Amino acid sequence: MTPLLCVQGITKRYGAHIGCTDVMGIVGESGSGKSTLLNCMAGNLAPDAGQVVFDTRCDGPRETISMSEPERRMLGRTDWAFVHQHARDGLRMGVSAGGNVGERLMALDERHYGDIRDKASDWLGRVEIDASRIDDRPTTFSGGMQQRLQIARNLVTGPRLVFMDEPTGGLDVSVQARLLDLLRGLVRDMGLSAIIVTHDLAVVRLLADRLMVMKDGHVVEAGLTDQVLDDPQHAYSQLLVSSVLQV
Repeated sequence: MTPLLCVQGITKRYGAHIGCTDVMGIVGESGSGKSTLLNCMAGNLAPDAGQVVFDTRCDGPRETISMSEPERRMLGRTDWAFVHQHARDGLRMGVSAGGNVGERLMALDERHYGDIRDKASDWLGRVEIDASRIDDRPTTFSGGMQQRLQIARNLVTGPRLVFMDEPTGGLDVSVQARLLDLLRGLVRDMGLSAIIVTHDLAVVRLLADRLMVMKDGHVVEAGLTDQVLDDPQHAYSQLLVSSVLQV
């Protein structure tokens, strides 16, 4: 069976500092290389070495780093989605909620206004935003609502792979719990594959089947999530788990 995404030897350096290197596929402290790796995989950052191969719907496995910019943009509108930590980075704040969701549909040449508005309204409901807010701008939404709107904007075209960079970062605990329940349901119902970067082990345990632990740009441990969290083998993984238990 061909894997959906195969990542080999990705390396990114910032001068003498290694951003990430020799990784296959993500928890760790700030500066460990998690977001660098995610952005290299998603095509937002050009790595210095390595390969990212994605099994496209039409053309089979393709090496995405060497794709042309128009090809990569089209991939980002169809099979891929990227959920930013800060919703403002993934939304157009001066455009209505419905416009934010509908814009991705229009990028795929949907032009019937009524159909686009109906789909936008449906997706607002899926992410627990009242359809009456469809014409409101994201600037009038709370942080949690903005993040849910960003998720709707990304998933409306039915991508197969979603990259998430600290999707619950900066939100209140109660808002985080609501968002995590929503994400877990959407991933299950849509049959999505997701790569999630976070420093929060509770997020990983709830959402991830497999886990990679990063430190100083390297993967120090990887395996099934429960195995790594319940019986960490690397000293750094043990430190991460014990620091949570002590809180």
